[in-house]
Amino acid sequence: MEHAEAHEHSQSTPEVSDQLVVLTPKAVEMVKDAIKRDGLGEDYGLRVGVVGGGCSGFQYSLNFDNVAKPGDEVIERDGVRLFVDEMSVQYLKGITIDYVTGLHGAGFKFLNPNAARTCGCGSSFAV
Repeated sequence: MEHAEAHEHSQSTPEVSDQLVVLTPKAVEMVKDAIKRDGLGEDYGLRVGVVGGGCSGFQYSLNFDNVAKPGDEVIERDGVRLFVDEMSVQYLKGITIDYVTGLHGAGFKFLNPNAARTCGCGSSFAV
């Protein structure tokens, strides 16, 4: 699960939060399903990060991980562990991750209050 793509609008509208990362119920369900489908243990969670690249300067990154790295924020959301590296924290504070389906497919969608602009695909942003 390398870089996630955004698709059509979600049917749910998550509330803005002061939490570091918010997962919608659908995102929680899909992360749990993917961990199970990939045969990963219960100690696995989702590593959420920001990397340079994309058409707007930064790109979201999602991967499975089971070990916190030095400096990571480790968060538990509805039975899903999230790992956020210290560099990404400043770009992800208050982000909501949703899972949406639409005519162009399905995938994780990022609702980032820190983004000054996003690209058309929704997987990159600028601050």
